[in-house]
Amino acid sequence: MAEYFDADHAQEVAALGTGFTARTEWPTWLLIAVIYGGWFAVLALLRSGVLTLAAATPCLIVLCAWHMSLQHELLHGHPTRFAWLNMALGWPPLAVWFPYAVYRESHMAHHRDEALTVPGIDPETNYVQHEQWARLPRWHRVLWRARKSFVGRVVIGPPMSVAATLAGAVKALCSGEWRHVPMWLAHLAAVVLLLAWVQRYAGVPWWWYLAAVTWPALGLAMVRSLYEHRAASHPKARIAINEAGLVMRFLYLNNNYHLVHHDLPRLPWFQLPRAYRMRRDDYRHKCGGFVIEGYTALLRRYAWRATDAPAHPFGDNAAQ
Repeated sequence: MAEYFDADHAQEVAALGTGFTARTEWPTWLLIAVIYGGWFAVLALLRSGVLTLAAATPCLIVLCAWHMSLQHELLHGHPTRFAWLNMALGWPPLAVWFPYAVYRESHMAHHRDEALTVPGIDPETNYVQHEQWARLPRWHRVLWRARKSFVGRVVIGPPMSVAATLAGAVKALCSGEWRHVPMWLAHLAAVVLLLAWVQRYAGVPWWWYLAAVTWPALGLAMVRSLYEHRAASHPKARIAINEAGLVMRFLYLNNNYHLVHHDLPRLPWFQLPRAYRMRRDDYRHKCGGFVIEGYTALLRRYAWRATDAPAHPFGDNAAQ
């Protein structure tokens, strides 16, 4: 599965960066305004009585999930060349659960294609090592298998992900690693201020925002990563192409073209579809046929059953 078209494709993609849209990245600036403006607008309409809490909640769920997609775009160097400014744009914790700075660091480590999916190396893996799997109690195995289904990903994926992140933070502290402590403290302070403001300004109880808004938003965001990676011998065959419909592409900012994103991580979200269309057949071959016909197809196929086994079939050998 040679990377036979990368050099030519790089020239094609370079041509995409010469226009006004690419230079200014105005679609990303517009997206930032829409997401933050939409979030404030929903709360303002709720405060004025135009919206009820029941009507506002689904809007906030979608906006918070969309914000997580925006954070992913920002950490990849958009819309500016200044990392500090991109971080400032993505730092507000609308979806609460993960500090942006910690997420940025772990996600960059994920972009080592040779180590994708390998437990203990890829921080975003959906697998566990065979040795660890053998030691897990039965109830924990049930949760792991359930999280690899569509419904399980939405329902129990968020608490498992948050628990794993917190456990990792505690483990780091116990080992004497204090580097992330300022990031966590700043994040927690911002979350407290956000929850207090939402309750005082719009009358949304803090516990409602956590349980009824941010938890489902995280579940919606995690649908994208349900089966975007698999264990395979070739690194590029580990990365999916999901030919999703317009709505889901927009929600996930075209990250469903995941192989294109991994090949061209600096390419902005609004250019990923065009880059994919330029070499559609090549990309489909490059990922070894790991092509999904949209998220509805994922739901039909894996609503209640796991996409694959949670125990990694190759272990550490996958990174070699």
